[in-house]
Amino acid sequence: MSLREKERTQDRRLVLNDNIRYWFATAPVGAASVLAEELAQFGATDIRERSHDLKFQGTLEVGYRACLWSRTATRVLLSLGSIDASTSAALYEAVKRIDWREHLTAGATLACDCSGGNAAIRHTIYGSQLLKDAVCDNLREATGERPNIKPERPDVLLHLHVEGPTALLSVDFSGESLHRRGYRSEGGRAPLKENVAAAVLLRAGWPGICEKGGMLVDPMCGSGTFLTEGALIAADAAPALDRSYFGFTGWRGHDPLVWERLCAQARARRGARTVRRCILGSDIDPDAVRMAIVNAEHAGVADWIHLEKRSLREAARPTSEPGLVVANPPYGERIGAESGLPALYSELGSMLRERFQGWQAAILTGNPPLARNLGIYAKRTHRVFNGTIECRLLRFDLNEASEQRPAEEVRADWSSRPGAQMFANRLRKNLHRLEPWAKRERIDCYRVYDADMPEYSFAIDLYGGGAPHVYVQEYAAPKTVNQESARERRREALAVLPEVLAVPISHVHSRMRKPQKGSEQYQRRDSIAERHAVQEGGLKFWVNFRDYLDTGLFLDHRIVRQLLRDWAKDKDFLNLFCYTGSATVYAAAGGARSSSSVDLSNTYLDWAHENLLLNGFGKPEHELHRADCLQWLEEQAVRGPRFDLIFVDPPTFSNSKRMDGVLDVQRDHVGMIRRTLKLLRPAGRLVFSTNYSRFKLDRELLSELAIEDISAQTISKDFERNARIHRCYIIRFN
Repeated sequence: MSLREKERTQDRRLVLNDNIRYWFATAPVGAASVLAEELAQFGATDIRERSHDLKFQGTLEVGYRACLWSRTATRVLLSLGSIDASTSAALYEAVKRIDWREHLTAGATLACDCSGGNAAIRHTIYGSQLLKDAVCDNLREATGERPNIKPERPDVLLHLHVEGPTALLSVDFSGESLHRRGYRSEGGRAPLKENVAAAVLLRAGWPGICEKGGMLVDPMCGSGTFLTEGALIAADAAPALDRSYFGFTGWRGHDPLVWERLCAQARARRGARTVRRCILGSDIDPDAVRMAIVNAEHAGVADWIHLEKRSLREAARPTSEPGLVVANPPYGERIGAESGLPALYSELGSMLRERFQGWQAAILTGNPPLARNLGIYAKRTHRVFNGTIECRLLRFDLNEASEQRPAEEVRADWSSRPGAQMFANRLRKNLHRLEPWAKRERIDCYRVYDADMPEYSFAIDLYGGGAPHVYVQEYAAPKTVNQESARERRREALAVLPEVLAVPISHVHSRMRKPQKGSEQYQRRDSIAERHAVQEGGLKFWVNFRDYLDTGLFLDHRIVRQLLRDWAKDKDFLNLFCYTGSATVYAAAGGARSSSSVDLSNTYLDWAHENLLLNGFGKPEHELHRADCLQWLEEQAVRGPRFDLIFVDPPTFSNSKRMDGVLDVQRDHVGMIRRTLKLLRPAGRLVFSTNYSRFKLDRELLSELAIEDISAQTISKDFERNARIHRCYIIRFN
């Protein structure tokens, strides 16, 4: 029996014994491991962690503690077991067989939610409707009355997650997202979510620093989310103690005596801590400081925090034991706001190095390339999502060893280093092999090195055109590798590149690369000053080397784009998760009759529009739609099939309301493909691609379709070393 089958068998049992139950808890992507540590403290057992959620076992009291005390959880759900969802009728009957009188009292209000999908349950709205109908029909037959439906703050909120032929049924104990503590008066644009801020502080070790007498300093505090969450931790205050609504209080199995005992204990713990002004916040914006003060007052922790209007230049180190500096600096989410950001990050780095020696620092940024301006080596990096924005948490030990060695020093002596010489020779050999091929194929941009030497673990792309640029992606070194050695090899590589590839040092751009690319959903940043036009296949594209995690052109999809151009003649083309619209440009160049490109990011849609204009395809028949792609598919299904050629290249992970907070391409690809096929004409072609290296298409659940794996033939010469850079399939109706 497989592990998944064992888990499903276990989930069919609602209660392990008289007290122990199965639970789920969700968290922001990147915070699941922190939540696991919290759940263990609450008494949870058999904790099984995934990227954004966890399964665990525990008593009803453990579930209550998670709702009351977890600083990082988004939702806590009580499992009612796994049910048959192979057909809509099977799901309806399985739900209806449950005695819902055990869960809803007479007169209780009800709401139902659904995520995931399969061949039978293609729409989450349909799944939630089936769930509601089955519960209501059961209660009407048993009691003569149907429960009242109340979408907002019902007495009982049921959740159904459909995955393959089964579905997981739960009672949502949180009722609404636990990040809503209730103290925020207003948060400004794209505020830092409370549970994300708490996860950063917990991962950075703030509780232990506080216990030792250290202080927390945020010199760019904004509305004060780090400060307030840090004060709640210092005060030993349960983050949900003042919440007015939970999803379990109207549930029939609720034990109010246990809940009130836990709340009383929480109130006592909060009152037992002596107030200590151990948290210092400042910001150059007086309105932000006022907002932070109001939020701290609403949370009841204003006495723990000292706030001032100060610029970074005026930020001072408190006279205390070494503590923690935390910051969420801006990253250009407003138009025209990023032009001074490199200087701002440089100023932040100088302040940290000069005034906080011996301290620790945790910097959360939604624009990781900017972090190189800090001039400090991070001891650890973590991928974290703040809502739909993929961020990096950078953790530093502020000491002399962490300060970056000037590049000039490294460039002066690289030629005497054997490793650097070997790296340079390999780079020259690759260039000699690839340069003639690229010229024949009219390719300006190609990969010239891809971790050929394990010691120099980089992916290096050469972008030609009028002024060549080099884009360096460093693969994160394993924990077993000496970090200082890895940094030294990075310095050697960056010193070698300008000479071997004949580009100025200012045209060498680098960032850290993780195994999986994140969501494409970033806030808009004005990239006019930093963009460059490059050519591929006789077409032109804007790229940006500084402001984003990717340049705007995925080089490994070059052949896929060429195929789309070959197939697009007189076709209606759909580009889902369109990113910067390069596939749409190719389809338009191939003579597509019309195109529709869908993405949630205004930044990338504007980028796609400018790519179309750059190639003379700015006509009305090329439509751009800002929408959650999965929600858009559901809404468009009523119009029926209207596309002949569809390209779907989803992110590996992405926050999405329709997928219970996170889209997981391995978990959700079957439902995604089925929804997309509702828009495909009978003789049409769906091209599905993913960069998830361990992706496995579930052919069994898609057995009625004709599927051709074209992955091997879409890997070009410059990506031969990494044959699993992407997986690509042609899907048709039989």
